Amino acid sequence: MSTTSTLKASGSGFDLGRVLLEGRAFFALIAIIAIFSSLSPYYFSTANFLTMASHVAIFGLLAIGMLLVILTGGIDLSVGSTLGLCGVIAGALMQGVTLEPLGVILYPPVWVVVILTCVVGALVGLTNGILIAFFKVPAFVATLGLLYVARGIALLMTNGLTYNNLGGRPELGNTGFDWLGFNRVLNVPIGVLILAAVAILASVLLNRTAFGRWVYSTGGNQRAAELSGVPVKRVTILVYVLSGICAAIAGLVLSSQLTSAGPTAGTTYELTAIAAVVIGGAALTGGRGNIRGTMLGAFVIGFLADGLVIIGVSAYWQTVFTGAVIVLAVLLNSIQYGRRGPKPGKKAATSSPSKA
Repeated sequence: MSTTSTLKASGSGFDLGRVLLEGRAFFALIAIIAIFSSLSPYYFSTANFLTMASHVAIFGLLAIGMLLVILTGGIDLSVGSTLGLCGVIAGALMQGVTLEPLGVILYPPVWVVVILTCVVGALVGLTNGILIAFFKVPAFVATLGLLYVARGIALLMTNGLTYNNLGGRPELGNTGFDWLGFNRVLNVPIGVLILAAVAILASVLLNRTAFGRWVYSTGGNQRAAELSGVPVKRVTILVYVLSGICAAIAGLVLSSQLTSAGPTAGTTYELTAIAAVVIGGAALTGGRGNIRGTMLGAFVIGFLADGLVIIGVSAYWQTVFTGAVIVLAVLLNSIQYGRRGPKPGKKAATSSPSKA
């Protein structure tokens, strides 16, 4: 029997190996909670879980956008810088917009700040999508370039400094920005509720709409998808736009939690987002993955990182452990998808790959 063959429970067709392999993110999360709960009396508590979940919300929002891109066979290395840029845009708007010719300073309300910030994220994603879909720039190169451009613009806007005191003032009518980071509904942080809402919308988009089927088909076999009538270029642009919007929302939540916005926020967060997608079982080659797995992957990384902090592990060892988890996840992905039959892309023109 080969090393990749599965173990079956005696007397039944239950494939234990497959269950463990496909549910690895869930089982890893349970193991992390059990281990750290035994090592620290402070880990297993509702208050701590809610605090950790608010940290996970940032990575989770980035991971949702990253999943959409990876499902098409692409990659978005610019999400961390987009988060930083959008946070700076929000901070600048909260500080007031000076119109020198008119001699006035405008203080837009928070809802306007949120919309304008999301528009900036969408524009970064649109630029990525156009470069990749129409100019055939490799996704790695295009998004790497936007990574530097977005970060550079954020640094230019702030001169390397940080916008503080983003709570606004009642007399200016721009209060409420800190509501995203500190307020709670039924004791659940707003950031966690935003993550849940975005995850549900993305899941419906992927599983209940034609666009979702197009995304999976594009990642399975782009040429076959084009021949079957899938608007591959439009799909490619849209997934990058959605990724940019998710990064903008993450930037708003993070800036609100910190009550400040700095140009270096979100550095290396793109790698964490990719890790969450991979740990959640998505294939980097495209066509395979789902929101449920990606959310579990984000919680695995977040709960692992916070658990290591709680028990006092050095930050250097935290990096080592996180890297080891990512490598193991990629290895398990290779085992899971390598053992299957023909590449699903060969049937992409007629049906979408499994979303399980």
